[in-house]
Amino acid sequence: MTTTTPSRGRRRAPSRMERAAGKAAALQRPRVVLALLLLLALVCVMLLDGYLRAEVGGDQRVRTGASAGDVPDEILDGGPILTFRGGQATTVSVPDKTIVLTFDDGPDPTWTPQVLAVLEKYSVPATFFLVGSMVSRHPGIVADMVEQGHEVGIHTFTHVDLSYQSETRVRRETEQTQLALAGAAGITTTLFRAPYSSQTDAIDNYSWPVYKKLGQDGYTSVFVDTDSDDWKRPGVAKIVQWATPEKDEGASVLFHDAGGERSQTIAALPKYIEKMRAKGYTFTTVSGVVDQQQPQQAPAVAQGAGQTRLQAAHREATGTLLYEGKALIAAVAVAEAVVPTLSVALMVVGVAVLGRFGMMLVLARRHHRQRNRRRFRWGPPVTRPVSVIVPAYNEKECIANTLGSLARSTHPIEIIVVDDGSTDGTADIAESLGMPNVRVIRQANAGKPAALDTGVRSARHDLVVMMDGDTVFEPDTVRQLVQPFADPEVGAVAGNAKVGNRTTVIGAWQHIEYVMGFNLDRRMYDLLRCMPTIPGAIGAFRREAVLQVGGMSEDTLAEDTDITIALHRAGWRVVYQEHARAWTEAPGSLKQLWSQRYRWSYGTMQALWKHRKSLTDRGPSGRFGRVGMPLVVLFQIVTPVFAPLIDVFTLYAMVFVDLRASLLAWAAVLAVQLLCAAYAFRLDGEKYRYLLMMPLQQLAYRQMMYLVLIHSCVTALTGGRLRWQKLKRTGEVGTPVGTG
Repeated sequence: MTTTTPSRGRRRAPSRMERAAGKAAALQRPRVVLALLLLLALVCVMLLDGYLRAEVGGDQRVRTGASAGDVPDEILDGGPILTFRGGQATTVSVPDKTIVLTFDDGPDPTWTPQVLAVLEKYSVPATFFLVGSMVSRHPGIVADMVEQGHEVGIHTFTHVDLSYQSETRVRRETEQTQLALAGAAGITTTLFRAPYSSQTDAIDNYSWPVYKKLGQDGYTSVFVDTDSDDWKRPGVAKIVQWATPEKDEGASVLFHDAGGERSQTIAALPKYIEKMRAKGYTFTTVSGVVDQQQPQQAPAVAQGAGQTRLQAAHREATGTLLYEGKALIAAVAVAEAVVPTLSVALMVVGVAVLGRFGMMLVLARRHHRQRNRRRFRWGPPVTRPVSVIVPAYNEKECIANTLGSLARSTHPIEIIVVDDGSTDGTADIAESLGMPNVRVIRQANAGKPAALDTGVRSARHDLVVMMDGDTVFEPDTVRQLVQPFADPEVGAVAGNAKVGNRTTVIGAWQHIEYVMGFNLDRRMYDLLRCMPTIPGAIGAFRREAVLQVGGMSEDTLAEDTDITIALHRAGWRVVYQEHARAWTEAPGSLKQLWSQRYRWSYGTMQALWKHRKSLTDRGPSGRFGRVGMPLVVLFQIVTPVFAPLIDVFTLYAMVFVDLRASLLAWAAVLAVQLLCAAYAFRLDGEKYRYLLMMPLQQLAYRQMMYLVLIHSCVTALTGGRLRWQKLKRTGEVGTPVGTG
C-alpha cells in the first residue's frame, strides 16, 4: 500500500470559488420559496378560471314547484318590475304599447356584438342582464354596450339559483358582478334579474326572502311578461310570435344573447322590432318604465341606442371599487391567457409521457433480447487488470464495506482511494485494512471531479472503474463491467446501480425510481447510442478517452453527465452493461434527497448548456446532439417541469368537475406506469413487492421531484453555483450477495 500526503494536518482558507459557492447556497431557500409560489400561482389561476366557468362553486340545482304562501298576492299578480322604495314592496307594469327588450346570460363574444349591431341599426335601447363571470371575460363588449346607451343589470356572477344559496353567497354573487362591471365599464347598477326566473307569479317562499334582501340593498328586481323562448331554437317565426304581447299590452320581453347557439335570435330580432313598430309600439329600458311611473325619482333615460349619458340605473364607479374592478379584469385576462396555454401544454406533456413509456418498453425489450442472446459477445474476453478509483470525503461509515466488496472481486484490480481532505479519518481507516492492492492518495479538499481526476492520472492500467465511497460491488461486477471494452469503439460503460437501503419508505421509492426511471432509460439510450449519463456509483472508462477530453471537469455539478457527453462528442461509444451491479446507499431523509436531486438536475442542465454546440456536431460524434440532446431535454427537463400539470388538473377535476371520471383517468395513467415498472423489475430480476409502494410514490415522492426540478430551473434562470455536497451516510449497505 502506498500513501501520498501532500497536505495532511493543515487547514486551508476557503477559496474565492468556495466563498461564492457559500453565498449561492444561502440563496437557495428564496429560490425554493419562489418555486413554490409559482406553483401556488398556477393553482390560483386555475381556480379563478374554474370559478369563472362555474366549475368551482357551481350549483346546477333549479327549484320548481315550491309553495308561494308567504308571497303577497299583489306581488304575485303585479307587474314585472319589483322595487322596494321606502322599504315597501311595489311592482311596476310596462305601459301599453311599450316594449322593454331584455337580454339574459351575456355578454357573449359571438352573439352579443350582433345583437348590439341590430339595436344600433334600429336605434332601439335594451336592458342586458349580465353574468359577472362573462363580464370579466369580455369586458370590451360591456364597455361598448354602455357606450351605446344600453342599460345593464346583474344576472349573478355564476348563474346559480339563489333560492338555494346562503345570504353570504347571494351577496358575493352581486358584489363580484358589480366589481366586474366597474372594471369593464366604470359603472355599477341597481338592476337585478335572478337566473331561472320568469313572471312574478313564479316567486315562491324560498326566493321571496332573497328578493326582499336585495330590495333592502337597493336593487330593483326585473321579471318578464312575455318570453320568446328563443333558447329552445323553435325557428324565427315562433320566436317573433312568442315574444309578441297580447292585444296592445306593454311587456318586458325576454331574449338571450348568450348561453348557446343564438343565430335564430339574431335573425328574429329585426323582424320583431319592425313588427312591433308597425303596431305602434315604442321601445324603452327598465329605468324608462320606472321613470314614467315615478319621474321625480330619477333623471331622464336615453331613449335610443348611441347615446352615452348614464342610464338612471347606473352609478359611476369610483375609488377603491373602480381599482378593484380593474384588478379583477386584469386577473381574469391572465387566467384566460394562461389556462388555454396550460391545457395545450398538458396535452403535449401527456403525449410525451405516454410516448416515453412506449419507447422505453419497446426499446428496453429489444435491448434485453439483443444483449442476452446466447451468441452475443462484445468480443474476446477482457481479462487485463483494471484500476478502481474510489473518491472519498468523510466516508468513515462506508469505506470499509466498499473496500471489502472490492477485495472479493473476481477480476484483477488495483484500488485507488483518493481522500479529498476528509476530516473523519476515512484515509486512516482505508490504510488500516491492510489490503495489499490498495493505494491511498490524500489531497486537499478540491471536490469530487478533482479527486476522480487525480485517480485517473495515477492509475496504472488503461481501464479505470469509478465508484462512490458509499457503494459496494458484487464479486463479479468489475469483470462484467469491463467486457464491453472488447469493442475498440467503446469508450465508457455504465453499470446497473441499485439502492441498497431499500427497507425504508424513502429507500423503496428510490429503488423503484432507479430500476424504472434510470436503468430502463439507459437501455433505451444505449440502443439509440446516445447514453447521457454514466452513474457516479458505477462506471468504467478507457483512461486514454478520459484524458483525451481533458479529464474530469469542474465546470458543472454533474461531472458524470459532463464526461459522458464529452466522450460522445469525441467519437467514443458509451454503452450500458445491465449485469454489472453496484449497491449504493441512497439518501435516508427527504432533506438529503432534495439536496442530492437538486444537484443532479441542476448539474444536468449545466452540462447540457455546456455542450449545446453538440447540436451542430457532424458525423458519429454528432449523434448525441441530434438524438440524445433533444431526448434528454424533452424527457428529463421539459416534460418533468410541466408534468405537475397532470396532477394539478387531475386534482382540480376530482374536486370541482367529475370525481369518478378523474379517478379513472388517474388510475389509467398509474396502470401504465405500473406496467412499465413491472417490466423493468422483471428485466432486472427484482421482486415485485416493492411496486406496492408505487401509488404512494406517485402521490408524494413524485411531487417532491417535480419541485426539485422547478427549483433547479429557477436557479438556472437566476444564476448560482453549488459545491460537491456531502450526504450523511450510515454504512448500512454491506457486501451484497445478489439482487432482490
